[in-house]
Amino acid sequence: MSLLIKNATVLDANSVLNGKKTDIFIRKGVIEAIGTNLKEKAGKTIAGEDLNISPGWVDVLADYCDPGYEHKESIESGLNAAAAGGFTDVFVVPNTKPAITTKSVLDYVKKKGAGHKTQLHVIGAVSKNLEGKDLAEMMDMQHEGAVAFSDGWLPLQNAGLMVKALEYVKAFNGIIIQIPIHASLAEGGLMNEGENSVRLGINGIPNIAESLMVQRDIELVRYTQSRIHFSGISTPASINLIKAAKKEGLDVTCSVTPYHLLFTDAMLKQYESVYKVEPPLRTEAERKILVKALLDGTIDCISTHHRPQDWDAKVSEFEYAQPGMIGQETCLPMLLAAAPEIKTERLVELLSSNPRKIFGLEEAKIEVGAKANVTIFDCNSTWTYTKDSKASLGMNSPFIGKELKGKTY
Repeated sequence: MSLLIKNATVLDANSVLNGKKTDIFIRKGVIEAIGTNLKEKAGKTIAGEDLNISPGWVDVLADYCDPGYEHKESIESGLNAAAAGGFTDVFVVPNTKPAITTKSVLDYVKKKGAGHKTQLHVIGAVSKNLEGKDLAEMMDMQHEGAVAFSDGWLPLQNAGLMVKALEYVKAFNGIIIQIPIHASLAEGGLMNEGENSVRLGINGIPNIAESLMVQRDIELVRYTQSRIHFSGISTPASINLIKAAKKEGLDVTCSVTPYHLLFTDAMLKQYESVYKVEPPLRTEAERKILVKALLDGTIDCISTHHRPQDWDAKVSEFEYAQPGMIGQETCLPMLLAAAPEIKTERLVELLSSNPRKIFGLEEAKIEVGAKANVTIFDCNSTWTYTKDSKASLGMNSPFIGKELKGKTY
């Protein structure tokens, strides 16, 4: 397989070609030639006036439901969705059945994802069976290639166990990923607590359910001098806490989902379950603060929280509908719609260079002889996301049937 990319702007801060337009020829997964007006014969050519090429994008948190829930998403369909969205690397949560709490289950998931054009990285569980009581086989999973450790959709509530986990990963410079939700404060809540939850008569989840967990875990990182990454940050208080922790020099990083940047709790006015997500969508004022933090560098990277659900899981009474939204294939259009002023260089930081640094992934280079770990995208092209064309098995997207701006190759 060979590919010729014509007249693309290189977006790679570590390359002498950064910001320049050029042609790039790739054969058998390796960049063979870079220059203007390349004449190499290729099996496929991609050309356009507004093409960009960057080091490959990374999604730091997604759910592929395998093993145990393959009717929602398989590893193959999930990786196909990631590739369609421009991601060359993706991290998957351990919330499977059985959960990824041992090296044998981790090895199973890795082998099922092997050989795909998007590389699968597995997040190992922190606690045995995701029960939040005792540590899982973290060292064994680390030796087996776990990229990080988290209890995923079941955030670690036990402070004592979190301390043990933070201390444990220091032995190999590992990192804990936490979705910051204080379970007792969020219990029974179905959406953001505020004016809209009162109007709809729905139990709300207060902002403090997130910020209190962020504050606790920052204190534990200060105590252990370890590393933590908060995924799915959604409140101004959390942003301020993380900003202060970084200024102090603590090893604290964070990511945000595209849907928290784009949507608000007002989208739930008709009890539309497609907008029922965890953490919940917040207010318009809070959304704007998230976008500001995205632009000013406080937020380090993007986690799509791609969480597929089948039709039955979403088309039910709002109270019983399962949370989550698929978002890998529509990540770029969502980011562009939420922050139209964002520069392409900042997009590449968020989607490629920053997550690679934080999680110790191999550096992707745009140079002759390098492995072609690249993402090609166009911020101005439009396309339509349809039920028949989408790669994910998940049905829980508000964009099906809609024209979107921002295309990935």
